[in-house]
Amino acid sequence: MSPAPRRRSVLLATAAVTAAATAPAGAATPVRHRASGPLVIGHRGAAGWRPEHTAEAYTYAVRAGADWIEPDLVPTKDHVLVVRHENEIGGTTDVAGRPEFADRRTTRTVDGRAVTGWFTEDFTLRELRTLRTVERLPLVRNRNTVFDGRGRVMTFQEVIDLARRLSGESGRRIAVFPETKHPTYFRSIGLPLEEKLIWVIRRNRLTARECVVQSFEPSSLHRIAAARLGLPLWQALGTGGSPYGHAVTYRDMMSPAGLREIASYAQWIGPDKSSLVPPHTLLADAHAAGLKVGAYTFRAENQYLPAAHRRGTAPNDFGDAFTEYAFHYGQGVDAVVTDFPDIAVQAREGLRR
Repeated sequence: MSPAPRRRSVLLATAAVTAAATAPAGAATPVRHRASGPLVIGHRGAAGWRPEHTAEAYTYAVRAGADWIEPDLVPTKDHVLVVRHENEIGGTTDVAGRPEFADRRTTRTVDGRAVTGWFTEDFTLRELRTLRTVERLPLVRNRNTVFDGRGRVMTFQEVIDLARRLSGESGRRIAVFPETKHPTYFRSIGLPLEEKLIWVIRRNRLTARECVVQSFEPSSLHRIAAARLGLPLWQALGTGGSPYGHAVTYRDMMSPAGLREIASYAQWIGPDKSSLVPPHTLLADAHAAGLKVGAYTFRAENQYLPAAHRRGTAPNDFGDAFTEYAFHYGQGVDAVVTDFPDIAVQAREGLRR
């Protein structure tokens, strides 16, 4: 394994990036050259520094050096693809405090689990536009709550437009990395994701350098593959159980035989980072099957780090994220999915040096 890069104060290291991300577009000094090494994927933008899935989060990620940005896709009542971590939006918008939508609160069974709240499929796009975004993890990332109420729910089309604008600004080709969320559930209620996603991809003439589609459900990826879009596909993998509606388990999918099956329709796998730590052989097995590997989800707070990389006992304090990146980069991952793309980029640069 390559040696860990020199440690820095995370807050000091990100101060310049914070200034760039919040400055007017013409005043920022974005990262303009992609370093060699694994791709850095901004998870829901830069969710560690801004409320997720907002224009500010995506802009921050790209100006910090992210190569791809990740929007999670869910539909509206009028079947427009919007970007939210879940279709339940009580924790990511101000809908709970909006009396005009109080009667929309309900309980739905999503992927076999009862969920109570407000759901995108019960709102038209016009109605969603009236809501404002909030930090999803206010107790973990209290710093981000200062931005509550400043953003709005974006459409997938708007993320594509933003990625292209940021590509021009940065001089780098920024790819969008959409995930189909709960595709079996949405198909069951007459709001299938894949057909709309295919339509948007074709309408924008997205190329393999501009878009990679991911899902935890193989059946969703098979539907995308059947459209022959020429785009890479990414099979996301959980740590236990099965993809919803599928008999195969994630454990079986991560076996050599399972990886060969994935390679018949996808080019990437996306396992939890814990699945790549020895004695697991998943990384080598996937590469042997011709698959690239992108690990998720890297964060800086102690509670999300391996015990050896934590600093102190406060769960929300920052730990030694640089050492964790150095380990996975040294193992040979092809990409990292991260809430803190600025830290991932600095770790990558340190490894290269």
